[in-house]
Amino acid sequence: MTTPKGLTGSRILVTGASRGIGLGVAAAMVEAGAQVWALAEDEAIFDAAADIGATGLRADVTDPQAVAAALARAGPLDVLVNNAGLERLTPLDDTSPEAVALFRRILDINVTGMAIVTGQAVAEMRPGARIVNTASIWGRVGEPFFAAYVASKHAVIGVTKTWAAELGPSGIRVNAVAPGWVRTDAAIRSARTLAARSGTSEGEIIDAVAAAQPLAGGLMEPADIAGAFVFLASPASANITGQTLGIDRGEVPW
Repeated sequence: MTTPKGLTGSRILVTGASRGIGLGVAAAMVEAGAQVWALAEDEAIFDAAADIGATGLRADVTDPQAVAAALARAGPLDVLVNNAGLERLTPLDDTSPEAVALFRRILDINVTGMAIVTGQAVAEMRPGARIVNTASIWGRVGEPFFAAYVASKHAVIGVTKTWAAELGPSGIRVNAVAPGWVRTDAAIRSARTLAARSGTSEGEIIDAVAAAQPLAGGLMEPADIAGAFVFLASPASANITGQTLGIDRGEVPW
């Protein structure tokens, strides 16, 4: 993996970093020379962070008090990566109390939690600080049976534009990365769910993803997209704000 330099000494917090994209991004930031705090709500964050040379922090991003305690340990940040997210099936025909609660939880983590972390972190950010949000190609399209997740990622793209306009006068840049299909636990779960709903196999779903990509390769690995986060966190992107960078091998036209 090749990553831009220029992050040496930068203080960076990555949320949702115990596995998958978040862990890959945190590792790339460490490789680029940054001092990294990796945050997640599960106990696995401590071992995962130690393995890549980062410092683990535990908090649920929807809990303002837990977030405040974690940010106090990290101190003022140069870069915030909002990656924490939840992806689950939310079909319209399921109106059970459990389904309604899940719908709310997805929006709470993916949108409200992002706002809680950012609102607290930005209070101590100085001009030149950067915020990078994790969106999704599903923030540009619709995907049957995943309404809550799709809605949340459309919201991430809109919030990114709004915060860029809001924070630009303070010299703080805000951008997003919209990954396509990356080989993570969440992506494999979604592929299995789609296969079950359509009466096909997980392999057929993954083959269909690959067929929709002009660049061959199928599912990406977290390391394949981590460089985009590093770029948006680095001086190389100094004149970019309010943008969403799609990393999807051309699957969705931007």
